Order: sequence, then structure tokens, then C-alpha cells
Amino acid sequence: TKPCTFKLVASEAGSLPARFAPLFEIYREAARRAGNDPASLATSLNVHGFVGETTEKAADDFYAPQAEVMNRIGRERGWGPTSRAHFDQARGPNGALFVGDPEQVAEKIVAQHKIFGNDRFLLQMAIGTMPHAKVMKAIELYGTKVAPVVRKETVKAAPAPVA
Repeated sequence: TKPCTFKLVASEAGSLPARFAPLFEIYREAARRAGNDPASLATSLNVHGFVGETTEKAADDFYAPQAEVMNRIGRERGWGPTSRAHFDQARGPNGALFVGDPEQVAEKIVAQHKIFGNDRFLLQMAIGTMPHAKVMKAIELYGTKVAPVVRKETVKAAPAPVA
């Protein structure tokens, strides 16, 4: 049988990420009750974000495309329009957006990994009208500066050898 999938949506800007941790535990407990080893089922955080040379540049580059998409979706779903203040709050330490320089984005990924113990992390950077060249630069920064830090800080200890 295929393991069930579990979506975690934490879109409220300024939400404390830890308040969503019990959902990961519910998923793991459901796996146990179904006879599955929770350690064999991957969990993932899937977020919007962007990596720039500086935090200010990343925020300035990402805001307009993100706002355009969120406002369009918002009109369809009955949400009010977003604002730069809302965007800036959402990219803060407890917000749902992972936008900043490589160090800031890596720190936020590691901090949330400590809360959730997730196996995967997906950063959606190609949003709306974001120019291709900027997305490619962000991917380069993610791969060369963010990912190595995250890998180092989140590596799981190898099991002790059996004697």
C-alpha cells in the first residue's frame, strides 16, 4: 500500500511554527497505528521564498511577483489584498515566507527543521512574473550557499555499529 500523504499549510503570517508541530506528530502516530514505521515515511515543508545576495534585494525582488499571485488567488477565494507590511511580517523569523540572504534563509530552514524534524524542504521561488534570470541566480545561491549549511546542520547521526 502507498503511505498516505499529509499536507501542512501554514500561511498565516506571523504564526508560530511550533504550533504546527503537533500535526507532524499526528501523522507519525497515524503511521504507527496503521502498522508503518514513522521513520520510513518522509515529511516535508513546502514554502514560498527567495534567496538574494542581500535580504533587502531578495525582499524587493520577490515582493511584487508574490503580491500579484497572492492578490489574484485572494480575489478568487475572497481574501483581502496583501501589503508590503504583511509581506515583511511573513518573511520574519516566525512567518511563512523564506525570503532573505543565504545566511538568513539557511537559519530559518534549520530552525524549522529543529521544530518539525522534516526530511525534505521545498522552496518555491518561481512565483508569478519573477524574471527567469533572478530565479536562476536564487537557485545558484540556494545550491551553493544555503544547501551546504542546511545539510551540515541537519545531518542525522548514523546509527551506532552493532558489536
